[in-house]
Amino acid sequence: MTQGQNGRMDPVAALEEIAFLLERDRASSFKSKAFRRAADVIGAYSADELAARVRDGRLKRTKGIGDTTYTVIAEAVGGAVPAYLADLRERSGPAIAESRLGLRAQLKGDLHSHTEWSDGTTPIATMARAARLVGLEYLVISDHSPNLTVANGLSAERLQEQLGVLDELNAVDELGGGGIRLLSGIETDILLDGTLDQAPELLDRLDVVVASVHSKLRMESREMTERMLRAIEDPRMNVLGHCTGRLVEGSRGTRPQSTFDARAVFAACAEHDVAVEINSRPERQDPPDDLIQVALEAGCRFSIDTDAHAPGHFSFLDLGAARAEANGVPADRIVTTWPVDRLLEWAGSKKRAA
Repeated sequence: MTQGQNGRMDPVAALEEIAFLLERDRASSFKSKAFRRAADVIGAYSADELAARVRDGRLKRTKGIGDTTYTVIAEAVGGAVPAYLADLRERSGPAIAESRLGLRAQLKGDLHSHTEWSDGTTPIATMARAARLVGLEYLVISDHSPNLTVANGLSAERLQEQLGVLDELNAVDELGGGGIRLLSGIETDILLDGTLDQAPELLDRLDVVVASVHSKLRMESREMTERMLRAIEDPRMNVLGHCTGRLVEGSRGTRPQSTFDARAVFAACAEHDVAVEINSRPERQDPPDDLIQVALEAGCRFSIDTDAHAPGHFSFLDLGAARAEANGVPADRIVTTWPVDRLLEWAGSKKRAA
């Protein structure tokens, strides 16, 4: 991932790979951000200028470069694999698998990702490059909606601004700014009354709408069922995100799953052609296996998504694909195995019919 011309180590790519591996391992975001910040700093220098700054010590005194990142850069400039990177590779394995097998090899897109526009850690273009590196052909940018203020949810004005940025990135070349097709989207809150948390006219403009419950997760089962059913009936909704809201491990601790009438909810998803998300985050693994089986029996489609908040999180697709495969989910019922044109036709068909 980090070899440049003549097999030399690329210092920027080395820093980015370290950040990717830290993110994949769910290390502190402060660590990964330090390496990405250093990559941004030295990206402005030519190879010769960077080497000169390492030799004369100026790089050590440069804002955004710390002791650890300086050592990584100096070792890479000298042609060696930085020791910090070599150690991460030894402990965690390579950033990008040499080959992908089974269902994972069939995944073409990810409909649920976050950027620095809400509670993600990096710009859109950085997320796009990482998604391309793990083999994806398209990526939906689905930052949070305004009600989720703790996650810096996007107001209508900020969402419109983001749509302009996506247009600019996709105009860079035929496939988009990172060699990947960027699609517009949102992870909109399902509000207490079951409405979607964004102006309907804006939701109509988006390529994909993921809708999730983020508040009052312990509400009574009948009320939660009614809340979810009303959202699913909205023709703008394409994907039901992390449907139980559970947490099974990780730094945030654990959280029990919400209770609702799963048969009724998944029957409604099948009726209204809303895909059930198989959320790939290790701390979520949502839905549980028994509910995946209920959704399968109901005839639902599925979407295997990372819910990525940092570039390294795209590696979580391996877990999502493995869970789908273990539960016998057919590939053609997984919308993220589809080519982008088929995906867009499916996602837009309900809005056009409404």
